[in-house]
Amino acid sequence: MFHKEGHKIILGATFFVAISVLLIDYFVATTWLRTLLMVAILVFFILILQFFRNPKRHTHLNESQAISPVDGKVVAIEEVEEKEFFQDKRIQVSVFMSPINVHVTRYPIGGNVVFSKYHPGKFLVAWHPKSSEENERTTVVVENSHFGKVLHRQIAGALAKRIVNYAEAGQSVKQGSDSGFIKFGSRVDLFLPLDSNIKVQLNQKVRGGETVIAER
Repeated sequence: MFHKEGHKIILGATFFVAISVLLIDYFVATTWLRTLLMVAILVFFILILQFFRNPKRHTHLNESQAISPVDGKVVAIEEVEEKEFFQDKRIQVSVFMSPINVHVTRYPIGGNVVFSKYHPGKFLVAWHPKSSEENERTTVVVENSHFGKVLHRQIAGALAKRIVNYAEAGQSVKQGSDSGFIKFGSRVDLFLPLDSNIKVQLNQKVRGGETVIAER
């Protein structure tokens, strides 16, 4: 299953691969070179398919838990000042995605979207300390009666040139459902209440829609 954001790119890649194979077969006479080029084209196509895959996830709905919005590795767990929405201290948990991770962004909690905003910006590497404030990004805040307000921020990386955000203020959303998509390597930051019980550790690999990040 592939994400809808990849349908046009996959179609274009399929056309490119088909034409390339025909041209290589027709114009390249050297056997080893023809084989090498064919393999390279095949690897390119497989990488495109892998990037836009959208595997089904089994989210256990729980209002007292915040789950990981994306696949990747936990690269930061720290108390910070969140300046855009809360303007107070929060626990920030950051998950870095490599180009081979699933890039679907999912809602960490269910509830009502109370804030959603897109920010144009730079394309610093996603692990850069200033990327959370200077890179292209979107900020989404969801609130429910048990966990309160949780902010998740999609951050473009050096390779990510487009962030897709489906959240609109006033929406009622389901925990684990699609919140957006980031194309080609990036990170997502979660901002949680200070009394949250964090359930992950630095460098832990997490799965979007399944791994519990925090309880409250």
